[in-house]
Amino acid sequence: MNIEIRTDKNIQNNERLISYVRAELSEEFQRHAERITHFSVHFSDENGDKGGDDDIRCMIEARPKGLKPVAVNHKAKNVDIAFHGAMDKLGRSLEHLFEKIDDPRGAAPELADNDEEA
Repeated sequence: MNIEIRTDKNIQNNERLISYVRAELSEEFQRHAERITHFSVHFSDENGDKGGDDDIRCMIEARPKGLKPVAVNHKAKNVDIAFHGAMDKLGRSLEHLFEKIDDPRGAAPELADNDEEA
């Protein structure tokens, strides 16, 4: 599972942040490790130097094998809260997606052969 972490110019990207994000994502999504190939995490400060409530945005995109990417956003007053909010949303989205795939009633029906008669 590949994990990419990016920040804008207003948020310092350092080894501590990278290690923390990688450890949290790996732990949270360990049971889906075989189904997810890539995580992309992006932190941005929407107001820059101005400050303000809920101006830190965390976007996480997960790429499940063979499926379209799943992306979520969360805004909060600091990086940690924004990250955990986005991670919670991503967890719910992926659980829903994997439940739909794993549900035998939700799968597409097999098509009958043209040679068979009813």
